[in-house]
Amino acid sequence: MIIDAAPHDPSPPVRVLLAEDQVLIRDSFKVLIDATPGMSVVGEAGTGTEAVLLARRQRPDVVLMDVRMPDMDGIEATRRICADPASAGARVLILTTFDLDEYVYASLRAGASGFLLKSAGAAELLAAIRIVASGEALLAPTVTRRLITEFLHGPRPAPAARDLADITQREREVLALIGKGMSNAEIAEHLHLTVGTVKTHIGRLLAKLQARDRAQLVIAAYEGGLATTPDGRR
Repeated sequence: MIIDAAPHDPSPPVRVLLAEDQVLIRDSFKVLIDATPGMSVVGEAGTGTEAVLLARRQRPDVVLMDVRMPDMDGIEATRRICADPASAGARVLILTTFDLDEYVYASLRAGASGFLLKSAGAAELLAAIRIVASGEALLAPTVTRRLITEFLHGPRPAPAARDLADITQREREVLALIGKGMSNAEIAEHLHLTVGTVKTHIGRLLAKLQARDRAQLVIAAYEGGLATTPDGRR
């Protein structure tokens, strides 16, 4: 009888699609990701159109999406990937130069699960891929607060109203705090709940509002009129 005592990870590797028009940056990402256990690059796109086609064909777990690309920008590419049943399972991680880039909100609205600065280090990039692949949103509370504040104060058109009629009062309270950028632990402390209960409410909010992840709940909070800036503005 042969006994294989070697430990192994039964989980499949995270399949990553790179959408970046700068070849040097794309090659650097590919080398890093392919050298990381539990990850592999399954496609490379230099334009938004290529990203949409490859996402449909390869069905990656995560798409690293640059915002500014020729042919079709990353926002439109994200929207198409998330709306297409053939590629909707992919989580899009937006790559941006500035954390308050004017495209960040539009990217999240299009279905992205978060964003990452291009200046991020290797460890941060790999951690971001893992977070997004697990179904979480990569949108830190401090960044959420700054993003909402910037959006609400900026000269941008008002978004369509979000119908929140189907959520309970407690879920509304949780959603409002998500919109303010609070973490699960902060929400639990604020509402005198357990973190587990907060996660349950968030799960129900995701289902009722048909949101992909926490990033989409931030958008829902704003569109439902629940998100406010530090000075109380809506």
